[in-house]
Amino acid sequence: MEVPKKLVTTVSGCADDSLAGLVACNSGLRLLQGHRVVLRHDLQAIRGRVALLSGGGSGHEPAHAGYVGKGMLTGVVAGAMFASPSVGSILAAIRAMAQAGAAGILLIVMNYTGDRLNFGMALERAQAEGADVRMVVVGDDCAFTTLGKAGRRGICGTILIHKVAGALAEAGASLDEIEKKVTAAAKVMGIHGEAGVRRMKVRRKFCCFLPIPRSPYSQTSPLCSSPPPCPIQVLPADKAVEMMLKHMTDPSNASHLSLTPGSSVLLVVNNLGGLSCLELGIVAGAAVRCLENRGIRITRAMVGTFMTSMEMAGVSLTIMLVDEELVKLIDAKTMAVAWPNILAGPATTQREEVPAPIEAPRKPQDETGIGPGTARVQRVLRRVCSILLDMRDKLNELDRGAGDGDCGHTHAQAAQAIQEWMRSRPPPSAPAQLLSALADVLLEQMGGSSGVLYGLFLTAAARSLRGNNGSPAWADAMDAGIEAMQRYGGAAPGDRTM
Repeated sequence: MEVPKKLVTTVSGCADDSLAGLVACNSGLRLLQGHRVVLRHDLQAIRGRVALLSGGGSGHEPAHAGYVGKGMLTGVVAGAMFASPSVGSILAAIRAMAQAGAAGILLIVMNYTGDRLNFGMALERAQAEGADVRMVVVGDDCAFTTLGKAGRRGICGTILIHKVAGALAEAGASLDEIEKKVTAAAKVMGIHGEAGVRRMKVRRKFCCFLPIPRSPYSQTSPLCSSPPPCPIQVLPADKAVEMMLKHMTDPSNASHLSLTPGSSVLLVVNNLGGLSCLELGIVAGAAVRCLENRGIRITRAMVGTFMTSMEMAGVSLTIMLVDEELVKLIDAKTMAVAWPNILAGPATTQREEVPAPIEAPRKPQDETGIGPGTARVQRVLRRVCSILLDMRDKLNELDRGAGDGDCGHTHAQAAQAIQEWMRSRPPPSAPAQLLSALADVLLEQMGGSSGVLYGLFLTAAARSLRGNNGSPAWADAMDAGIEAMQRYGGAAPGDRTM
């Protein structure tokens, strides 16, 4: 059966279906009948306040409909996939807000020709009808070494303008005041560039049985099927982040953002849609380190998925110079579903770590002493380790028939760990102490589920052997170990697994 490349009902209706799903799952949102427009459910609450309208092409979710709600946008007009909204729908949204009693309407538009034209046309018609409507065009792109006639594009930083404007409107600011402040805020913000400024080869590294990030459109398996080591493409996060920040703050670039030591900024680490959470966290840490090394104070940091481009496997960094007033506006409460719950406080890599708990001292009966049986224990363990090392390839071959082919490697690793442990100190001769010590070694050094299973077996067996000895006690100990493996691992006889 062919795997579908997209979970949609129809291509032509996917934008409408997406908005309908968003509204269905969020009681604070409503659709404007006959238009691809999302509005606050409490539209009457804007009476006497400034209303905020934004929008753009679909395919950038959660932007912009995710930012509709108290404390942010009053409404959003969505176009088709990567297409500007229609003049008719924009005008319908403006009329709905005007009829609700808005004390002026501010259009927040990203700097793309189609958006400027369509929102501008709607503005002209609304003003002709007597509505008090203004428009702010956001251009936060720092990619350009020389600015063209079209100027800087509007990208992820636009959501910060949504937030600043929304907080001001919620506080009762006038249309003049909001327009002035968001225009000033947009000038102290930048992103490294939508179109990209350089192509480069990605360094090749090797991993062992790690998933390879691939597009959902890929015709190959999402997991690496190659035997170890398997190749994955790697670009060091620190290097990538340094390159991005260097470009966007380079004074020789016409669109650069001026950053000087001591500056306070808001950092946005945005998943463009196809980046894993693992990579996003790594990039965020690298960005914080890089900015700290420049003497920049990161007053707030936002890390997540804010403005995408149809699962684009990439990340964007947005930096906004902030003062105390802007930080308060960013921190102001909002009901918009896509805005993150940001805790007040700076981002830093210098946070004090929680001290690790100190292991309680061993009880006298737990002391690992040596005795007459130590030499015998050493001989047995050396023999077991030697056999496991000799059987490495055979165990791998057997495991490839039913598993991932690493059983021999795993047991060889355990054998080498036990050998190293015996070289560092004589093993205890008392059975309970011996099994407990071996459990510690395997839990630390063997790794994987095998290490945990053997650790469970040996720990349970050691507990059973305390104060007991002789053949019956050993038999009971083995039963206790197997029972512990089955209890936590879930396996039973006949399952052909540990």
